[in-house]
Amino acid sequence: MKPPRIPDKLLTWLIAPHLREEVLGDRHERFFRQAERLGETRARRRYWRDALAYVRPAFINRKSSAYPQPTNTDMIRNYFKVAFRNLVKNRVYSFINIFGLASGMAVAMLIGLWVYDELSYDKHNKNYDRIGMLWQFVSFGPEKSPYDVMPIPLAAELRNKYPDFESVSLSVFRKAILTTGDQKFAKTGSYVEPDYTGIFSLNMLAGSRFGSDDVNAVLLAKSVSEAIFGSADPINKLVKVDNKQSAKVVGVYEDFPSNSAFKDVFFLAPWKLFAAIDDGAKRDQNEWDSNSYQVYVQLKPGADFDAVSAKIKDIRMKRDNPPRYKPEFFLHPMSKWHLYRDFKNGVNTGGIIVFVWLFGAIGIIVLLLACINFMNLSTARSEKRAKEVGIRKAIGSVRAQLIYQFFSESLLMALLAFALAFVFVQLTLPFFNQVSEKKMTILWSNPWFWLAGLGFSLFTGLIAGSYPALYLSSFQPVKVLKGTLRANRFATIPRKVLVSFQFTVSVTLMIGTIIVFRQIEHAKNRSVGYNRNGLIEISMNTPELYGHYGTLRDDLRATGAVDEMSESSGSVTVQYGGTTDFTWKGKTPNTSPLIMSNFVTHDYGKTVGWQVKEGRDFSREFSTDSSAIILNEAAVKLMGFKNSGRRTAIGQPIRRNGRDYTVIGVIRDMIKEDPFKPVNPSFFALDYRSVNVINIKLASQLPVNEALAKVEQVFRTYSPAAPFDYKFVDETYAEKFGTEERIGKLAGVFASLAVLISCLGLFGLASFMAEQRTKEIGIRKVLGASVFTIWGLLSKEFVVLLVIAFCLGAPVAYYVLSDWLQNYEYRTELSWWIFAASGLGALVITLLTVSFQSIRVALVNPVKSLRSE
Repeated sequence: MKPPRIPDKLLTWLIAPHLREEVLGDRHERFFRQAERLGETRARRRYWRDALAYVRPAFINRKSSAYPQPTNTDMIRNYFKVAFRNLVKNRVYSFINIFGLASGMAVAMLIGLWVYDELSYDKHNKNYDRIGMLWQFVSFGPEKSPYDVMPIPLAAELRNKYPDFESVSLSVFRKAILTTGDQKFAKTGSYVEPDYTGIFSLNMLAGSRFGSDDVNAVLLAKSVSEAIFGSADPINKLVKVDNKQSAKVVGVYEDFPSNSAFKDVFFLAPWKLFAAIDDGAKRDQNEWDSNSYQVYVQLKPGADFDAVSAKIKDIRMKRDNPPRYKPEFFLHPMSKWHLYRDFKNGVNTGGIIVFVWLFGAIGIIVLLLACINFMNLSTARSEKRAKEVGIRKAIGSVRAQLIYQFFSESLLMALLAFALAFVFVQLTLPFFNQVSEKKMTILWSNPWFWLAGLGFSLFTGLIAGSYPALYLSSFQPVKVLKGTLRANRFATIPRKVLVSFQFTVSVTLMIGTIIVFRQIEHAKNRSVGYNRNGLIEISMNTPELYGHYGTLRDDLRATGAVDEMSESSGSVTVQYGGTTDFTWKGKTPNTSPLIMSNFVTHDYGKTVGWQVKEGRDFSREFSTDSSAIILNEAAVKLMGFKNSGRRTAIGQPIRRNGRDYTVIGVIRDMIKEDPFKPVNPSFFALDYRSVNVINIKLASQLPVNEALAKVEQVFRTYSPAAPFDYKFVDETYAEKFGTEERIGKLAGVFASLAVLISCLGLFGLASFMAEQRTKEIGIRKVLGASVFTIWGLLSKEFVVLLVIAFCLGAPVAYYVLSDWLQNYEYRTELSWWIFAASGLGALVITLLTVSFQSIRVALVNPVKSLRSE
């Protein structure tokens, strides 16, 4: 039996030479005497207790001349050196801590960039706070409906009679064919009045804006100018618009940002040019009830949107022949265009802002989950360092120094996580941009971004280090070194509460993600009333395509690549307008419901494959079909007709715009607008003059590429100057789910990351618990416990916490999602199995995470377990 020995280095550095003999003295002799009486273990404890009782005052009272005090720099260097050694020593826990926190920070950064992008929409405009757009509420039924389209004469009325407006501009968004030489480009742009370029802070890169007298002029976005003219100077060069009118390029402007309402405006042309080439604009010059155009305004400094809206509210109703739909004009500020577009009976109910706050909350919650992991593992591991605290205090460390030590370690880990988070963000940002359909970049030059990131890292480090710093620094060194210190039985309660919170959030996000995807699938599975397979649309942008319906149809069908072809007033997936001048037998007096108008050619029904429920389709065999109308189910229901029986719609007389029609058929509702809402009442009538879209049903027996090549050859013969620009109807229809699908994908990604971060925390805590109970597990195995019994012992605690979390999270998810689904008139149900599946999924993930450590420890040879202890 060897006596205890104080290491020479420690003895030399800590104890003054004149005290060494006093400290050691007869300690060895006393040790042997106590060993015979008390046993070796207790004798060693007493030896160290007595020795350290001398060490502490010796260290505190040593003379500074012989033993220089360390400087603050030395202390800080020592803090970080010890922190780094602890990171290296506990590699697994350090990795889990730093990786988990970095993941949470990365998610928060990505969501923060997304929220920043959404909140900064259109803010590049210098007069952002004074720009507005004219909207109107109309009463087609018991409720007011919002529309952002206006009559042409309204712009002049505002400009000439209301001094609150500094600038006013008409605008209409169109797709046009821009041709120069052999080059043809199909681009979207706007025809606008001159004030438009000043209202929206157009950044001119070359040339100048067009003036009020310019007609044949055009401004090109930089990207379009480079595509058409390359590096050559485009100013004063000519481009042909829709093969109708030549226009001179007078200026090039910087493309609108991706977070702008005008991001798809790639050319600007004078309003006078549009009025000269568009028949509809010519007819509507003085029509107060033809609402098809946008009006943008800029208020004078000091003018208030609400006050001006009150002044212009009844402009139309004060004129002659006020319409029955009672339009009420109002100004919608630019600050609300993107985030607050939803209205309910004349009241703004929000819009995308709901998702902005939702994802902002998710970002904070995911970050909080990572912080919880960080704190849980930090506090769990800190108890292993109790002896270190005892020795430091015994040799003279004051409590403040220990607090600084633990805080410095936490800050080091938080800063490492912050740096790693930048790497994660840089690697995942392209994928995130693809999912969210944005063009975001890290805000390297934004000081607020850095302040927020560093501030959060500092805050996280302080919070995570608070427990070991404040709790462990209070230990009494004698109890620690004697081994009599035991953790309080309530010490694990905070960790259990935090783990339960993690489970609650994870379960809630899992349920929410499932509901979002089910809502999308619910709408996608809804019958659209026609056949989208192989159906394409081609806009009739050039005059050469008009007036050749019969020959064009024959030529296309002769290729063998086309089953059927027709023309219509607009896309099959968009409802362009309607009328209130619609009368039938039994109509309630003094009502003006809106009936959506659709003008088509013969063969439209065959082309799109609509489903006739009653009556017949349009037919060339009936010359009277020029005065025939086909209604959809919604219109039949509105008019009080039945699909069969005594009051059938077939044969009923209809009067529209002073002309008499007869109902010849009823079709199933075709979804042309929002797939989450009921279909609007609609009628279809033959009109070869109002069509502007060609619908083509490709032959199913040919490969799509081959069929399109044959169709393109036919179009080249009719309109060689225009590019063959087509759209698949199924792809256009799928775009209607764009917002919901993006929300669903983002929710799925964030929910997965939340679960991953929670699993990291579980893995770390399970490892720690298994390590703490190594000796207990070894004894249980010696006494006959099976691997399954030990697995259940270690997993039971987490399962109980999960059950508690599910009981808390399920009601929260039900309440939030029920409220969210109320925004959709056509919505899915909150089935019980969704909650059960989410709870079961969380249970499986938890058991898999915990089981790895549980089984690993359970399989260890108990001899090794007991020996290692």
